[in-house]
Amino acid sequence: MKTTIPISDARRQLSYLVRQLQRDPSRIYTITVRDKAVAELRAIRPAAEPGLAARKLLDIMAKLPKPRGKSRTDIASHFKEHLYGRAGLIEGSR
Repeated sequence: MKTTIPISDARRQLSYLVRQLQRDPSRIYTITVRDKAVAELRAIRPAAEPGLAARKLLDIMAKLPKPRGKSRTDIASHFKEHLYGRAGLIEGSR
């Protein structure tokens, strides 16, 4: 829920606004100066656990079917050839 509040009111009610954010972290206060939005006051989001994304990715990869009959391909070499050409130079860079 978004609420617009002038900066003068935000200064006077800061402790009240913080308590409201503690009760309802989804709340967002848009602070205005002369009817122009200049800042937002919102609850912080909890940080993700370090390594969580990597673990989830490894879990997903483990569930994928294993390739059959194909050897691994060096994908980087294909990108380099595509970007820089067979001679290793970008066309028109000479």
